[in-house]
Amino acid sequence: MASLLGKTVVVTGASRGIGRATALALAKEGAQVIVHFGGHARDADQVVGEIRALGSRAEKINVDLAAPDGPHRLAKRAKEIIGGRLDILVANAGIFVPSSVDDLTVDEFDKLFAVNVRAPIFLVQQLRPIMCVESNVIFVSSLAVRSMIGGFAAYAASKGALETIVKYLASDFGPHGIRVNAVAPGVMETEMSAFARADEGADHALTMQAIKRMGRPEDIASVVAFLASNEARWITGEVVQADGGSQL
Repeated sequence: MASLLGKTVVVTGASRGIGRATALALAKEGAQVIVHFGGHARDADQVVGEIRALGSRAEKINVDLAAPDGPHRLAKRAKEIIGGRLDILVANAGIFVPSSVDDLTVDEFDKLFAVNVRAPIFLVQQLRPIMCVESNVIFVSSLAVRSMIGGFAAYAASKGALETIVKYLASDFGPHGIRVNAVAPGVMETEMSAFARADEGADHALTMQAIKRMGRPEDIASVVAFLASNEARWITGEVVQADGGSQL
């Protein structure tokens, strides 16, 4: 049965990787999906086409979330499409800058926090008025918050900030029946994981994990779909580690 039939969903960064897999997973459960993308328009078109082929509704929105008004413009357009009710927000869009603290620039740091922290906060702020009882927000964090990986300091800090926000929003929104959670993937087979695509990096990742394979976008999408569903109705304020048993 389609557990999300009639639900409206916004997925940020949905043209590729985890966002794409999540958008498709939620559509398979019957949801109407807003596919946000900041680039790769052809990939976004393909995702929309695949969702519609499943029999679900889909629209795309192109917005640069690094811009100060990016979340506001995305929320405005999403409201125009879905009307007065949003059931699920998946704040997946993020960027990674591989740089040690010694080499990190102010511009790189500012862009990391603009996309990974500022954008999700203000997107929630702008979409909160159309959330209702049983709506929920799901952020995408990272294993880097808990496991030291060279060159990930600023990225890990941005995701650590996001995990802190989860608890505050869960507390604030709980009385209104709105849940807030996050999922923290491990090392993934995605465009962002250049570390994992190199043989040395992949070998190192596998030594960290109980399950001896790389993570796939579908592995995370399944967890997000669970958190978005009524089956997770008693879960809020949590960060689910979906990392193949890393650093046990």
